[in-house]
Amino acid sequence: MNWQLILMIILLIVIVIGWFINVQRLLVSLDENVNNAMSQIGVQLSSRFDALTSLLDLVKGYNEHEYNTLSDVIKMRTTISGRSKASEADANENMITEAIGKIVAVAENYPDLKASANYQNLMNSLNDYESKVRQSRLVYNDTVTKLNRTIRMFPNFIFAPMCGVSARDYLKADETKTSMPSMK
Repeated sequence: MNWQLILMIILLIVIVIGWFINVQRLLVSLDENVNNAMSQIGVQLSSRFDALTSLLDLVKGYNEHEYNTLSDVIKMRTTISGRSKASEADANENMITEAIGKIVAVAENYPDLKASANYQNLMNSLNDYESKVRQSRLVYNDTVTKLNRTIRMFPNFIFAPMCGVSARDYLKADETKTSMPSMK
């Protein structure tokens, strides 16, 4: 009968170890999905910066002061990678949005710039990148939800710190884009 008890203990240990390995693999997989989603945002923001830089070169011929100001803003951008924090991505996106707003304001003062085919093409590209960034942000927040939900469940919250996986922050919604626009 002693060997049956030993066999049961060994079987229980194997089951616990197998379960722990399964939880660890799940947590690592979810963590990597979040890293990948943040990297995708970085790729989209980088593409948007490239289009913004091209648009900035177009503005240079019209207003040197605005060009220098916007050029300084663009130089302050940071690279977004998989391990970047949500706040870094939000700050980077806010910087881009501010620069685009300034370029549009310059174009308003120069109708021939605004009518330029290059300007129109670059603005269309920026709108396309804006849509891709928005989609990437949605994917990121959905992925963070899955990770955070899994980490908060019992008994995963006990093992998550042991596996080096922690909850992630969500990307914040731009408050200026959340209210309904005026129809007047």
